[in-house]
Amino acid sequence: MRLLILGTGGRANRHAIEIGKIEGIEIVGAVDVDPARAKAFAAKYKIEHTFTSLQEAITWGKFDAAANVTSDKAHYSTTLALIAARKHVLCEKPLALNYEEAAEMASAAERAGLVAMVGLSFRDFAPLQRARELVLSGEIGRLRHLDASYLQSWLVSNSYGDWASEPKFLWRLSTKHGSNGVLGDLGVHILDCAAYAAGSSVERLFARLKCFDKAPGNRIGDYDLDANDSFTMTMELENGAMGVIQATRWATGYENELKLRLFGDKGALEVVITSQGSSLKACLGEDVHTGIWRWIDVGTVATIYERFVAAVKTGEPVDPDFRYGANLQRLVDFAIRAEGERSELRMPIEGDRHGDYRFAEEATAAIGLVAE
Repeated sequence: MRLLILGTGGRANRHAIEIGKIEGIEIVGAVDVDPARAKAFAAKYKIEHTFTSLQEAITWGKFDAAANVTSDKAHYSTTLALIAARKHVLCEKPLALNYEEAAEMASAAERAGLVAMVGLSFRDFAPLQRARELVLSGEIGRLRHLDASYLQSWLVSNSYGDWASEPKFLWRLSTKHGSNGVLGDLGVHILDCAAYAAGSSVERLFARLKCFDKAPGNRIGDYDLDANDSFTMTMELENGAMGVIQATRWATGYENELKLRLFGDKGALEVVITSQGSSLKACLGEDVHTGIWRWIDVGTVATIYERFVAAVKTGEPVDPDFRYGANLQRLVDFAIRAEGERSELRMPIEGDRHGDYRFAEEATAAIGLVAE
């Protein structure tokens, strides 16, 4: 299989490294509007062809699939162009800036019969996969409550660099530059992890979003720093469990940590994923009476890149696909609406056995509002 990498910024390095490990895959081209960056990336990973526009690469056409690693606001137009050219696509999250765009992308891929996968990379972690298995098998009994957090500190720390002077950070703080803030960036991950591990869809939610002052006039150069930096959310799952979710870029002392705790009437699980590693521990059986937690050996799982390649080769359905990504984006849209209306939103959802989000087509018209 011949693969094109679209966008050669920081995240593209992970794609090149992981895809480069897969037997039978050749990365044949790299696209970036900055020709110097494209050439440096291509030289680093021994990629033969570089292009300064996607259309140039599509006209060349000698690739079967593409990894779309562009900025969030570019996902919609570039992915639709790839689908029109009948190329399979692995697109970074979030799939689009809103549900309407994401749903159009999903429909286009379905009509074309192409493999279209959204890059929810936390699915690569074995502790999350094992936690889901334990929940679905009934090991913790009936799920009653969950809490989840995604904590980063780059607005108070220079561990990743000087955010105030680097566009790779600044665009994430600006709605004009296509950002839905920490909700659209980290929130997509934590919502996916929570619902996936719980094996259930979100039925209703209430969210609060906050943008803190970070510069005079909350502006640096061309960047209006108006996207949310922190969010908190309460929700109820279709299976009846309650949940609390939070994410922030102001978590001093936490460079990059996702934590998920699931509490059932017979036991509990805790998943922790950081830049240094991941783990799963459980309080089960007689241990629930003494509060003893034990580490669980989780083994390894296939990466999202391996699953994408396998789906292209076999034609088997892929998870998470664009339809899942679109319905996940709808949750983000509803959270933004909940903040604006200061109301809880209830969503009619048809859950399937995978715990994917399957919103009824009439969901938007049928949303019920419960006053705060």
